[in-house]
Amino acid sequence: MPLLLPQEYDYPLPRLYRVRQHFDTVTLPRAAIPARIHAECMRAAIREKLHPGARVAVAVGSRGIANLDCMVQCVLRELQAAGVKPFIVSAMGSHGGGTEEGQREVLAAYGITEENMGVPVITDVDTVELGRLADGTHVYFDRTAYNADLIVPINRIKLHTDFIGPLQSGIAKMLVIGLGNQRGCTEIHGTPSSRFASVLEEAARMILQKAPVGFGLAILENALDETAEIHALPRETLIEEEKALVQKSIGYFPGLLLPSIDVLVMKEIGKDVSGAGFDPNIVGRSTARDDFLVPIPAISRMVLLDVTEASHGNAIGIGLFDVITKNILPNIDFEAMYANAIACRCVEDARIPLQARDEDEAVRIALKLCRGVRPEQAKIVRIKNTLSLQEIEVSGALLPEVKKNPRLELLSSAT
Repeated sequence: MPLLLPQEYDYPLPRLYRVRQHFDTVTLPRAAIPARIHAECMRAAIREKLHPGARVAVAVGSRGIANLDCMVQCVLRELQAAGVKPFIVSAMGSHGGGTEEGQREVLAAYGITEENMGVPVITDVDTVELGRLADGTHVYFDRTAYNADLIVPINRIKLHTDFIGPLQSGIAKMLVIGLGNQRGCTEIHGTPSSRFASVLEEAARMILQKAPVGFGLAILENALDETAEIHALPRETLIEEEKALVQKSIGYFPGLLLPSIDVLVMKEIGKDVSGAGFDPNIVGRSTARDDFLVPIPAISRMVLLDVTEASHGNAIGIGLFDVITKNILPNIDFEAMYANAIACRCVEDARIPLQARDEDEAVRIALKLCRGVRPEQAKIVRIKNTLSLQEIEVSGALLPEVKKNPRLELLSSAT
């Protein structure tokens, strides 16, 4: 049965034009990463923590971080040069279904394997309890990492998808959520979003006091999802230094440089794109928060076309869209998605929206859902995902906005 009236399939959809968005593109080239990490690891506050013979757990998560394999290899090399014995542990909370096999598969997708890294990769999800916070919340921590002589987490610092605070997505969150494994992740995510930032900091400080964290490798990326900066944060100043880097990351943050959009078409979501599948700081849709620190266009309806292969079937975030295409459902690993949604208390993010036959039908449905918008005047934007925003496609109704914004450049005629 058709979802629309016959005439609603016949009118021509607005043509789309390729547009380039200009952002801050300060970049640390891949070739320069080894020297940068070497310089950071040679700092006295870092080097003094590396004692020959020590067993060092290098914590790696599930984020799609640019040059992650290179950075992990460089850290391992520096540790081995200092005479310690490094190995890798997974630090991704409930991702990978919260299982040893699932988390090993996620790491392998980023090239983090024993064969590539030359060290053991341990994805045991067992935990120890470190204590309770002031509100009674239990703090759990990865047992393998806890039993090491030193822990070195590697993670990107950026705005979080679900809460606002001095600490957001970064080293502290990896310590609390990532290395909490599914048990710790589930416990901490029981905290209301209004108090999440303070609980995160309290838990991170407890972990830094009770677990052998040596230093963290903090990464900042530019608006094009490229490496911009790398900093080693010693445990003694990790919290305060990370807070400063959170503020600095805002300057690199990308966005959609348009005031309003009727229909946003997103080609894909995925855990490799964002923990929420897509970044709510880009599109302003979240079940966990209403406030954002960066400008966001007013978006009426959103269409989703696919889930990334690297997300391994976890389609968390799908529930925030209005219309999706039917090709998505056969590729969803519902068990992995549901485990993630339950742990994060965000079951709304795992709900299945209205399904359309294909992109054409999905856009037509979304346009019909926009009250007072004539199709030929519709403001339509098409993007790959919320990480790939340098080039977007816009309908003709948005060209006046493109022409008056010096950060927007028209690249092509209509497609």
